[in-house]
Amino acid sequence: MSRAFVKEPDGDQVSDDQPEWPISSQLNYVTRYGLEQLNSRRDQLLKQQQLMDDLNSMAAKLSLNQLGRELRYLNARLATAQLIRPLDPKSNNVSIGSTVKVMDENNINYIFTIVGEDEADIKSGKISWISPLANSLLDKDLGDKVNWKRPMGDLNIEIIEIINR
Repeated sequence: MSRAFVKEPDGDQVSDDQPEWPISSQLNYVTRYGLEQLNSRRDQLLKQQQLMDDLNSMAAKLSLNQLGRELRYLNARLATAQLIRPLDPKSNNVSIGSTVKVMDENNINYIFTIVGEDEADIKSGKISWISPLANSLLDKDLGDKVNWKRPMGDLNIEIIEIINR
């Protein structure tokens, strides 16, 4: 086919062939803090978008496309967010939002907080409720023993503390 018949973008259009951010098919459980994070990030992006709307450069238009993609993702996540109410602080049951201290068979302690998918951050010890570890801990009680299935080998752990806030 001759290049003469291929539609080229107009000079003021910016091609954006990046895919949309994938939306999880899981229920969108969020903690109060996770919901605040989503709202805060959306507000930041809306401010950035307003500042860039008047710019006419190609780089600004590309950045606006990227901001729009993230905003669409955040709006979709906020629209489906299901806020998890914290359990009674005296509860000895693990749920989403619980901070759980476990000890493995080698007497090594680990601390994890079970959160929604968008809030998960392993560096901060926050694990998604859909992770294998969180799945093995959810609905368990203080003193329960579970098998933590890990790529480097299974590990038996015992729940030694549960903090519900």
